[in-house]
Amino acid sequence: MSPYLLFGFFFAGLLKVFFPQRMLTRYMGSSTASSAFFASLLGVPMPLCSCGVLPTGISLFKNGASKGATTSFLISTPQTGVDSILVTYSMLGLPFAIIRPLAALLTGFLGGILTNQFVPSTKNKRPAAYESGGKKDPRTIGFMLKYAFVDFLQDISKWLIIGLLLAAMISVLIPDDFFATSYTYPFVGMLFVLLASVPMYICATASVPLAAVLLAKGLAPGAVFVLLMAGPATNAATITVLFKTIGKIATIIYLVTIVVGALLTGFILNFLPTEWFQTTHLHHGHDHSTVLPHWLGVGSSVILGLLIVNALYKKYQSHKIVSMNPDFSIDPSSVLIKVEGMECNHCKRSVETNLLKVKDIQEVTADINSGIVHIKGADVDLIAVKTMVEDLGYSFKGKV
Repeated sequence: MSPYLLFGFFFAGLLKVFFPQRMLTRYMGSSTASSAFFASLLGVPMPLCSCGVLPTGISLFKNGASKGATTSFLISTPQTGVDSILVTYSMLGLPFAIIRPLAALLTGFLGGILTNQFVPSTKNKRPAAYESGGKKDPRTIGFMLKYAFVDFLQDISKWLIIGLLLAAMISVLIPDDFFATSYTYPFVGMLFVLLASVPMYICATASVPLAAVLLAKGLAPGAVFVLLMAGPATNAATITVLFKTIGKIATIIYLVTIVVGALLTGFILNFLPTEWFQTTHLHHGHDHSTVLPHWLGVGSSVILGLLIVNALYKKYQSHKIVSMNPDFSIDPSSVLIKVEGMECNHCKRSVETNLLKVKDIQEVTADINSGIVHIKGADVDLIAVKTMVEDLGYSFKGKV
């Protein structure tokens, strides 16, 4: 899967440069079907997992996106992404690679329509302390490559490694026909996977090797799809934050749309020809060996391994630099605050970008490992800072 991952990461960098957040907001402001469809369509290729899509979606909502469009974006985005689509093709085959983004698009669109129908539309009023400023990402090759192969890899590498290790353990410890003999009715397997998937966190790309091994062990294609859809799109932390930000009704619509969509699509998949969902390449050589030469697979694996090591090293070093820098507490124009809930670089950038919109703030540096946010500016309004942080779905723990 390494060649497909590398190409997916590169395409993710292109999306980051050419589809910035301010462009998304422009087309997501109305409570219409077209706005919901556009938000869902844009969410499908976006390489954001549930921890990354949450601050992005909330930030879009706070900056003018409608609740319907925001719900569409929050539903479709974590289910898939350009990287996970390519990895799905490499490990699960073309049918899954087609059905997965199509289901994400349709469920996102349906969730947006239902939200527009049952949730009253409200105009977001920005407090007077907020300005329209903020950092804009540079449209350069260097920024694109750094995002694709450093920032994005920092977010996904840990979960990718965990997913691969879990897949390897299941492959070794569970008999090949375990799921085929354990569940007489495929729908029982779907319900079992759904109950396990909704509260837990697993990103769209990391779920693929796990799904491939479960499929090879005899789990029905419908149950495998439930894992691919419900696992990345839901987890306990996401549900809690959504209740506070977009409201109870919109959150219920969000959950019901994903659960019903996953079960319905899985039910349909179980009636499709079984030969569409074979994973013989896990035991008898790779399905796509006629397309990709062996040297490309080996070389891509080596490159991907080195990039993961580099990303994790830079992540640790940035934490070490921020936590040991004494200038933050000495500078009279600086304020250090504690923010809980930042899990990835998307969280970091969301906090930095949105806090820069608060009046008199000149510079913001957030560290996702320690939760420390360094704010530079004269007469910083901590009440406005607290409001902004909590609006994004994070916990403001005060000055350090």
